[in-house]
Amino acid sequence: MKLHLALAALLTTLAACGPGGPIDSDVERGLVGAAIGYGAAKAVDGNGDRGAIVGGLAGIFCDDLGGCARSR
Repeated sequence: MKLHLALAALLTTLAACGPGGPIDSDVERGLVGAAIGYGAAKAVDGNGDRGAIVGGLAGIFCDDLGGCARSR
């Protein structure tokens, strides 16, 4: 069950980063990434702070690394 929650959080994040998605700026992606990273870490009994940090950084840099399409 915990793995399903983590996978659902990951899929939600990827859907939000798609082209034309509701999340436009690095700050918004960072906040969403931090929230989902925290929730996913807690769902698998991990450290929520680390999950938030990793998720936030992933959200901020995903468009720079080609993971998310930057809205134009």
